[in-house]
Amino acid sequence: MRKLLIILIPLYLFLISYEVKAEEMISVRLVNHIGDTQNLTIKLDGDYFNLDPTVTLKKNKPYQLTIEEGAFLLKGSQTKQKIKGPFILIPEKYDKQHRIYIDGRPYLGAVTFDIEKGKFIRPTNQLPLEDYLKGVVPFEVFPTWDLEALKAQALAARTYAVSNIHKGMDDTIGFQVYGGFSWNKNTTKAVEETKGEVITYNNHLIDAFYSASNGGKTESNANVWGGKAMSYFPIKEDPYDPVVPWDFSFHCNQLSLDKINWEHPDGWDHIQEKDQEIASSIKKWLYQKGYMGDLKIVSIPVFTLTPVQLESDRSTNGSITIEFLHRLIDGTVLLEQVELKDVELNKIRPMLGGDRFKSYLIDSLKQTDGRYTMKGRGYGHGVGMSQWGASVMSEKGKTYQEIIDFYFPGTTITPIKSSKR
Repeated sequence: MRKLLIILIPLYLFLISYEVKAEEMISVRLVNHIGDTQNLTIKLDGDYFNLDPTVTLKKNKPYQLTIEEGAFLLKGSQTKQKIKGPFILIPEKYDKQHRIYIDGRPYLGAVTFDIEKGKFIRPTNQLPLEDYLKGVVPFEVFPTWDLEALKAQALAARTYAVSNIHKGMDDTIGFQVYGGFSWNKNTTKAVEETKGEVITYNNHLIDAFYSASNGGKTESNANVWGGKAMSYFPIKEDPYDPVVPWDFSFHCNQLSLDKINWEHPDGWDHIQEKDQEIASSIKKWLYQKGYMGDLKIVSIPVFTLTPVQLESDRSTNGSITIEFLHRLIDGTVLLEQVELKDVELNKIRPMLGGDRFKSYLIDSLKQTDGRYTMKGRGYGHGVGMSQWGASVMSEKGKTYQEIIDFYFPGTTITPIKSSKR
């Protein structure tokens, strides 16, 4: 069995002359399934050790990890120990029988628990690259897809992971969704049958971007993130993407101020916006911008798109105005307004929610009968591989090599040991 004797050594020490080895170790912060929390449940399958000789955990026994006075407090049925500094759990042997369950979800390898922002528990999972990918691919695509599409996804995910290995990756869509040791036999087969393969251009790793759907047209990396336009991210028609349209709508006016009974002691609690999901998304955005206290969305008097479009037919800019009630801690209620005028749409999309405002390939935005309705195509940025397009290509008999060649033209599939970053 492989031993995790060097798991705590910084990852850059695994790189030799910028060459990346197949057994590279991945470090991924666990955020997606945990969120910001001050309490975690931990259970171990198999024997683990840690760097504090006073702390001993028994297998198959649940423990509560909390924060108390700036340090960890570990509590079990007959245990209560305070731990200063990071808390690290390392398996005696690296195999599938050694698992760390965090809030019921299993993880292989080692886990370091840190205190984040002085109040949240943040686990970081460390494990070999290939096993990390087995926990990524089934969460990025449907495991029931044809094997060649799964192989293409495995290749893109491996290339992306190695390219971003030193960027503090987490398990969210901000990098790649990772579900721990929740593997699927089909996606595991795809990872194993492409083991050690990455996508390169001139023998250098590319950023193998992908999104769910490009809406029938791929996008340039320069249009999304700026910088130099790379030849392997062209703007071109995609005959394989299924081009599933999307739309969403919401009322311009969410509340009628003249109908609010301000004299009623529970009046504030009875106020409800017409479109509560949209309102909730906007309020979440406002909280992130520093508005404290209780909020109620009154209206969205302005929501427009700038007519200019990119070569890929995607919209770039727009405007939105939000009017809202802001109740302060002392009970004072203010009517406030936030205006974003002719800004990039990536500043507006998070406000309305990326799961409904799915892409910038927008066909129309209309205001009729007191409602805004937006219609578009695609899901995501559209750069690189369309995951649904890859699935269609696989169904049509295309190999994963052909899928990669179509979505990353001019690139080469290369053994990871001979690729450079």
